[in-house]
Amino acid sequence: MSLKFYKFPVNKQVFHISKYTFAIVNLKPIVAGHVLVIPFRRVAKLAELPDVESVDFFRTVQRVEKFVTHLYFADGLNLGIQDGLAAGQSIPHVHCHIIPRYLKDGWGDGVYEALESSEGLLQNEWWKRVCKPLGETADEERRVRTMEEMEREASWLKKEMMEWLQNNGEWLPEYDVDSNVDKIVQE
Repeated sequence: MSLKFYKFPVNKQVFHISKYTFAIVNLKPIVAGHVLVIPFRRVAKLAELPDVESVDFFRTVQRVEKFVTHLYFADGLNLGIQDGLAAGQSIPHVHCHIIPRYLKDGWGDGVYEALESSEGLLQNEWWKRVCKPLGETADEERRVRTMEEMEREASWLKKEMMEWLQNNGEWLPEYDVDSNVDKIVQE
């Protein structure tokens, strides 16, 4: 069976799986380590998830955020859920962006002011001063990655996450992507 993010098959992009949720590498990441956490159930809005699936979704977000923080030595993370078209959601399937952030960007809460500016985050002085020197890519410069690139990254992340979970005594058989991804039934 093909695991889908909305209507797009993503089996080969999956690096983590839980009972009701999966995590994938991003087609157009803003920075290294920018990943998505997605419920199996294809619903557009978070409130449409049943309670048990919502709890699993957020526990998976927490697990993946800890892993990304560890693997990428992040000082913090941006977690983003665009819940509905008015919130900027481009794919009508609930998902959470996990984006590593670093203290050396020097902006702290100033990022919110930049986000609200008329030019937007990716076109203003904040972008030029902070993000570009960190190797981040402006939206218009971001390119769609090849399936081969995403498969390579997903394979690496899957291995690293399994080792990290095992070392922390948190590994469960349900997290085994290779054994479980083909058993998933999406609604």
